[in-house]
Amino acid sequence: MALIEFSDKGLYCPIGNFFIDPWKPVDNAVITHAHSDHARWGSKNYLCHTQTKPLLQLRLGNNNYQTVDWNESVYINQVKVSLHPAGHIIGSSQIRVEYNGEVWVVSGDYKLENDGISGEFEPVKCHTFITESTFGLPIYKWKPQQEIFQQIQQWILNNQSQNKCSVLIAYSLGKAQRVLQAVTKVTDNIWVHGAIYNTYETLINAGWQLPLLKRVTPETTKEALHNAVVIAPPSADGTPWMKKFYTYSVGVCSGWMQVRGNARRRNVDAGFVLSDHADWNGLLQAVKATEANKVFVTHGFQSAFARHLNEHGIEAAEVKTAFGDEEDVQENNSGSTNE
Repeated sequence: MALIEFSDKGLYCPIGNFFIDPWKPVDNAVITHAHSDHARWGSKNYLCHTQTKPLLQLRLGNNNYQTVDWNESVYINQVKVSLHPAGHIIGSSQIRVEYNGEVWVVSGDYKLENDGISGEFEPVKCHTFITESTFGLPIYKWKPQQEIFQQIQQWILNNQSQNKCSVLIAYSLGKAQRVLQAVTKVTDNIWVHGAIYNTYETLINAGWQLPLLKRVTPETTKEALHNAVVIAPPSADGTPWMKKFYTYSVGVCSGWMQVRGNARRRNVDAGFVLSDHADWNGLLQAVKATEANKVFVTHGFQSAFARHLNEHGIEAAEVKTAFGDEEDVQENNSGSTNE
């Protein structure tokens, strides 16, 4: 019996009788992070990181939540479980599972660069590692965050010199909080879409120190948004909601902007290559750091990444799951491709 099995409900630990990020309702769910493809409604009991609980409450409502801090161990039916930083978004964790000396790690989604808000990725040694592969192709190689932040800041300043509002498209949980670190260096006139404001309020109430933001409402005037920065989720792009901004420029923050032509196909003015996932080199570095004997590759370019690992002496196999990058979903909905 494998320590973790791949079932029609999700990643299942039969000895502990719990699931990790199940995509169907179960009795016991251990959650890596609060994105909707990994944290779904309907389970009886949820175990998550302390920082993830308020975000789950926002998205899933009141449930039976148990929380732990990073590196804090709990036992579930004699199986030792601990959570470790994944660096993906606030509270995101890798799940370490141990029984009779055998160790598996489920990474969830992760990135290696410390973004200043999500916690720093911690390599966890194990026998078997389950990794994502959202950007598992060699073309995806990220530049340092600070370099991308400088690009965003210069773009905002250029827009201000032309009396334009700067609209940044960024996912409401994760990316939006991350880009605030760049935006606040050049302006304090920051407005956000309601979906982002709801997340913002949740984090503020949970004790996070974030800059002052204003919510765009039907009463918000065009004059108030003059030369402002507005952060909106991908779902708002191209909708009537955007008509609130008289003269504006749109910039998309996404790893998919690495592919030339994606910004043009989306009909936006700028694309900033900023992802909350590991790039090709980051994925390889993370896998090697675990010293795992076996690697299972989930959502993304799993075929290409698993093949590369096998060709370089690391036993790997693809696994089909119901996980999918939030950015990926939005890109596909907007008619873009993720080749």
